[in-house]
Amino acid sequence: MMASSVKGQDFDAVIVGAGFAGMYMLHKLRGLGLSVRVIETGDGVGGTWYWNRYPGARCDVESLEYQYGFSDEIQKGWNWSERYSAQPEILRYQNYVADKLDLKRDITFSTRVASANYDEASALWDINTQKVDGSGGETLHARFCIMATGCLSAARVPNFEGLEDFKGDWYHTGNWPHEGVDFTGKRVGVIGTGSSGVQSIPIIASQAKQVTVFQRTANFTLPAGNRKLKPEEVTASKATLLDDRKHALTTAGGIICFEYNEALASEMAPADLQKDLEDRWHMGGFAFLGTSADIMADKSVNDVAANFARSEMKARVKNKDVAEQLLPYDHPVGVKRLCLDTEYLETFDKDHVELVNAREHPVTRISAKGIVSGDKEYEVDAIVFATGFDAMTGAILGVDITGRRGERLADKWAAGPRTYLGLGSAGFPNLFFITGPGSPSVLSNMIVSIEQHVDWITECLARLNKSNLRSIEPTRDAEDEWVAHVNEVAATTLYPQANSWYMGANIPGKPQVFMPYPGGVGVYGEKLAEVAGADYAGFALGA
Repeated sequence: MMASSVKGQDFDAVIVGAGFAGMYMLHKLRGLGLSVRVIETGDGVGGTWYWNRYPGARCDVESLEYQYGFSDEIQKGWNWSERYSAQPEILRYQNYVADKLDLKRDITFSTRVASANYDEASALWDINTQKVDGSGGETLHARFCIMATGCLSAARVPNFEGLEDFKGDWYHTGNWPHEGVDFTGKRVGVIGTGSSGVQSIPIIASQAKQVTVFQRTANFTLPAGNRKLKPEEVTASKATLLDDRKHALTTAGGIICFEYNEALASEMAPADLQKDLEDRWHMGGFAFLGTSADIMADKSVNDVAANFARSEMKARVKNKDVAEQLLPYDHPVGVKRLCLDTEYLETFDKDHVELVNAREHPVTRISAKGIVSGDKEYEVDAIVFATGFDAMTGAILGVDITGRRGERLADKWAAGPRTYLGLGSAGFPNLFFITGPGSPSVLSNMIVSIEQHVDWITECLARLNKSNLRSIEPTRDAEDEWVAHVNEVAATTLYPQANSWYMGANIPGKPQVFMPYPGGVGVYGEKLAEVAGADYAGFALGA
């Protein structure tokens, strides 16, 4: 059932977003012979790496694993320079892939999708677009609508009173000016100390005259241990990447650069556990969370790791009063996204850097001259909001999506996202989410999870075309069972014990529901294979 055979249809599929997910989805659907159009808000490919150009922006998954694993030719034509790639290098890589596969000819840039409405009579999606500059838009008609909008792409600027009165410049780390920002000689206020704050603050402090950091919640941060890659490391990776990717798909996090300890903490001698904590800490990266099989399930075990992490963090700051304020005590280690840093904690020993406890002295408003925290006004020339994103659902619900019988996805998800496998939602035929809520997504190496989803969707659409089927959508029963399962698995972990963006807790009024699937990439992949092998059990296939 190709585009030319359906009256009124413009494309077989419209993909929303041209980051890693949208690019690979376009490539795969071309391979099926389908007509495809990608709609992208930015004026280039890249997704989150197009928008997040803040100083210090860097991936927290190692470069040799944070790359596509579907093409030997592509991976052998690219050489990574650092253990953890910076944003400019990742964006160059994405453009290299887009040019290599000639993807840009099927991407409409500087255009957003305003709404997507399912027409039951024609079994087509009516997808309404708008040019970013306001110069117009069009309505596209497609059989499939695929949301490749990313989990961390809807930047969140807090609704502070008085922001419009501020006389200086303000920026959000998730929508940074492409030309960059020079803070030389300026007084800068930074609100937020999650990953983007942790990465940007040392760079901003190296330029600015004065930096005032407003911290509401202290976070666990580990030394990244970033360094230049050795040529022999890159060569060795090229020889095994495709096989390594198959291995990664069987692991919990889609990462193979370190081994997860399968032993319980109680099965390890205290001295061995302590040594493993030390070794993994000095490895840098997420290896620290692989210390024992129950570190994310048993609070007493996690406490040992958290105490170790706090002692290591404290030792990095000379001013002990400031050090204490930088230590997290209100959540277990790992239940919020770990921050990987370069000289972040040490920055607070600099005379021109001040830490403000925004939990004790909340930021109440922005004034013409600066930031009001508690009863004190801090005068600044520029404000940086490192306040994160409306994660996992924000970009999806940024499109007004309407399914069968006029049901709006925003209404259906009002109490929290409801999906089957994170891939689709009942009542919305032929609508797919790549790494949507209810899948491992942000708890994994995103590239691995993206490829896992795109490959599954591609095989699914090939099955529909082969049998001349018009539609596929989850059943309500399968969706209810999967949502319950995700909640059950989450309840066996420590994740719900933190007010994290995994829970939607950073967005006022957003339902606090644990959104990703914490069962692991490997286990989840077995479920995907089981569903497809049973001719898409849990989905209704429509003739």
